[in-house]
Order: sequence, then C-alpha cells, then structure tokens
Amino acid sequence: MNQKQRSILVELASRFPPPQGLRFSYGTSGFRTDASLLESTVFRVGILAALRSIQTASVIGLMITASHNEVLDNGVKVTDPSGGMLTQRWEPFADAIANASDPHSLIQLIDDFVKKENIQLDGAPSSEVLLGRDTRPSGKLLVSAAALGATSIMGTIANDMGILTTPQLHWMVRSKNKGIEATKNSYYDQFLVSYRLLLDCIPPGVCGNNMYEKLIVDCADGVGGEEIEKLKTRLSDLKIEARNTGVGVLNEGVGADFVQKEKIVPRGFGPSDFGARCASLDGDADRLVYFYVLSNSNKIHLVDGDKILTLFALFIKEQLGIINGAEDVKANNSYQTHLGVIQTAYANGASTDYLKQLGLEVVFTPTGVKYLHEKAAKYDIGIYFEANGHGTILFSETFLGWLDIRNNELLSTSRGSEQQKAALRLVATSKLINQAVGDALSGMLLVEAILRHWGWSIYRWNELYQDLPSRQLKVKVIDRTAVVTANAETVVVKPPGIQEAIDVETAKYPKGRCFVRPSGTEDVVRVYAEALTQELADSLAHSVARLVDQFLGSCGD
Repeated sequence: MNQKQRSILVELASRFPPPQGLRFSYGTSGFRTDASLLESTVFRVGILAALRSIQTASVIGLMITASHNEVLDNGVKVTDPSGGMLTQRWEPFADAIANASDPHSLIQLIDDFVKKENIQLDGAPSSEVLLGRDTRPSGKLLVSAAALGATSIMGTIANDMGILTTPQLHWMVRSKNKGIEATKNSYYDQFLVSYRLLLDCIPPGVCGNNMYEKLIVDCADGVGGEEIEKLKTRLSDLKIEARNTGVGVLNEGVGADFVQKEKIVPRGFGPSDFGARCASLDGDADRLVYFYVLSNSNKIHLVDGDKILTLFALFIKEQLGIINGAEDVKANNSYQTHLGVIQTAYANGASTDYLKQLGLEVVFTPTGVKYLHEKAAKYDIGIYFEANGHGTILFSETFLGWLDIRNNELLSTSRGSEQQKAALRLVATSKLINQAVGDALSGMLLVEAILRHWGWSIYRWNELYQDLPSRQLKVKVIDRTAVVTANAETVVVKPPGIQEAIDVETAKYPKGRCFVRPSGTEDVVRVYAEALTQELADSLAHSVARLVDQFLGSCGD
C-alpha cells in the first residue's frame, strides 16, 4: 500500500470511530445491530467490498438491510461476483476490520490481508461496488458511509443503485458480471417474459385454479410494497392486492417472519379474508410464505417454505419425466439429470418423508442459507428452501447447455409436443427463478404459474401432506460451545451421553423427532421437537430441554 493510499484511509477512518464495548461478527446475515451503532462497520465493509472487487476483477455488491428485524436495526452484507453471499474465507477478515480499535490498527490489518491474498493495489484496474438499501430511515446515511469506504481504495467506483430489494441487488451483481444489463427494468423484463412463457405452456383443458383469482400480498411495510406496486402495472394476467405497502411500521405485526412464527394474520388482514389466497414477504423481500385465513378467525393455515419447495420439486420432476419419458435411451440426447432437494433439520419431517416417497434425493446441511446454497450448486438442479420461506433453485451450466440443445432438437422434430413444451417450461423456470439468492418476487411468480399450470387452489397445494406439530425452545446455558453436533446438526457428539438420552426420550413419542444445537449468536441451546400431536411435541421439547439443563447446567432466566 503506497503512502497516498495509506493517508486517505487514515483520514477517512478517523471520521468513523467504532462504538466502544461492542464486538461484531459477520454471519449469514452479515453484520446486523442497532442502526445508530453501524456507521463505522459499514464504512469498513465498503473497504472490504472494494478489495474483493480488485481481487476477483469483478463487480461486488453491498446491501444495507436488516431484513425482518425491527425498523431501528440495520445491517450490511456483501454480495460476491456470482450474486451469492461473500465467500466464507473472507468472513474472518470482515470480523477483524469491523472490530479494529483505531485507524492504525485497521490499516495494519488491511496491509497484512492484502499481502496474504496477493491483492495488487498499485496499478490495479478500476473496481466497482454496487450499493443498495431497503426503506429504513437509517439506510441513506449508511449507504454514504459504505460509498466512502469503497472509494477510499483508489480506483474504486461506488454505484448507488438506490432503494432495492436484497434479491434485486444480488441479481444485478450476477447479471453485471455476466455482461447482462443490470437495471430494475431488465430484472422485471427477464422474470415477466419467463412467467408469461410458463402460462403459454399450460396444458390444454386445465381449469382456472380457484374461485379466488386475486392474490393478496402482505408487503411487511418494507421495500416489497413499492416493488409489488410496480409489478402490478406490468401484470395483466394476475390480480394482486397489495397491503402493508409502507404506511405502517416495518416488520411490526407484519411480514413473512411474523406470519411463519405466529401463525396468525398479519396487520390489515382478518376474518373477511376467509378463503383468499394470501402471500407474505419479509422486510427486504427475500422470504416468501403463503397462507389462507380460517373461518371466523384471525388464525391461518400456513403454507411455508417446505411446501413451496415441494411444489417446485413436483413441477420440475414432472417436466423431467415428460422430456425423458419418450426418449430413446440409446439416443445421444439422453441425459441423466441429477436432481437434489436440500433441507435443514428444521424442515418439517412430514415434508421430508413426502419428498422421499416421490423418489427424490433429499440431503441435509447445517442451518444457514450459505450451506444450503453451496450444496444445491453440486446438482444439475438443486432446490433448497428453509421453512421461513427463504430459498431458490439452482441450475448447472452443464444441464442448461444440454436443455438448450434438447429444446432446439424438439423444436425441429416435434414443435408443440408435450416433450418440447416441458423443455421450454424448464428453460423458463431457470430464467424466472432468481438463481443468485432467495427472491420473494420471482418465487411468487413461479408459485402462481405452477398453481395455474395444474389448476390447483391453495387448498389443494396445502393438502400435499400434513405437517407434524412441532415446538421450538431455547435453553440458556453457561457455555454453548460445550455442545458439538454432527450430521447436519441432527446428532450431538459432545457432551458424551446426551444424544443417547435424547434418543431414549424421543422413542417414547409417536412420530417423535428431536434435535438440539447451539445458537450461533447467544449462549443458548436450541431445542426442536416434532410428534404426532401438538401436546406430544410440547412434552418432548420440554423433556429434552430438561436433559440439556442436566447435562450443561442452566444459567437461569
């Protein structure tokens, strides 16, 4: 690092002293806390994003959001060139610079890291960071700090893309690095063309999917509200009524996280919505759940991420079956597609059983989108979702190359056949779903297209399987690191004896399943239990919580 670069960094870093007594840790959500404490951290993450851009010779993204957190919080996370999350290899550096106590310590950390990673600052080609933010009032100030951090590395351009959903920024980074136009208009163009293509390929004779043609969307009073309103103007074949579009308080009694956890209607919904097909986004529109309101009640039937995953898996499996069903296995165009479904231990056991009964390959990863996404990328088609509604579908370049060739062959030999339409449906699906990250808007369009394809109501969809009742508890402990897990967090290997005790207890309950795992952020151990009835699930969860207390020792309430 030359002296001019060093002087710029020292001068700017002096404007953003870190808050005293706080330690930041970069995780799946990036850095997230009270917005008033974040300015220094965001400035430093701007520096990191610029360095990452130089190292990869690619555009990098930086998003200011706290997703489903309350409005006074905010956060910052980095988007890698693929449109995915920041590589885990850089997370320790993010932690180190966020917690550097003064400008000189910060410069030393950057110097050491630049040497270690062989990042050439002098004479490096220009680098670019795309900045985005959600609708939180604190976002504008934090974006300014991020821009200063990014441009403090000489030759870096910081492009403020304005107010965006988190998935839009991820999509823009991915697109720009592929040489595709990266604007909101091009984002909607790609998804809407693909959505209409799926509608055009609906088999003849399929009836309208239900008596309630309108979709009512809870926008969490976040950025999704403005984007849904824009989407409505370009959709003539789907009626959407948007609620909670930004007048109320962000994420307060609204949004996908609230609906999924509380299983009651969000603010602005009630018994008068009985029977209607409803969807809920979270604050930055990267999560999606569906629901319908029960008769004369504020309670709902939740159609969560597990059911969205199942819908997508069924549809893709059907199209692959149509394409391959009539194929001559000796033909050169035969291709054995490796389709995988990826879940975490928090997926409802009923969904896992159903997917396995369909003959699908189901694998588990530890909790966290970064693990799910990484595993999904190993398949020709990898589908992952968490119950909270965050997930997507990944298509390998190898598979898409074969699909393109196959589609062109079918166009020339059997245009308009079910085989050719099935190939076209998969092409459209790969372009409709946001492969960079979970995206509530593109996911919603794919759900709507598939329901219409089969002529299904939300009731028919929800009847695919019945969720097992579950209960989640937290047990405060002295040291959460005493718990070590394996097998995607489903088995405890330390302390000795606890897993055997959990197994004995679980065996007492019909359809019983239970696991414990340490929290990633606080000194608690999380307990998840399922059983045949809610009463039994509650009992199992509390019994295992007592075992955790016995083996680890509680620190009280």
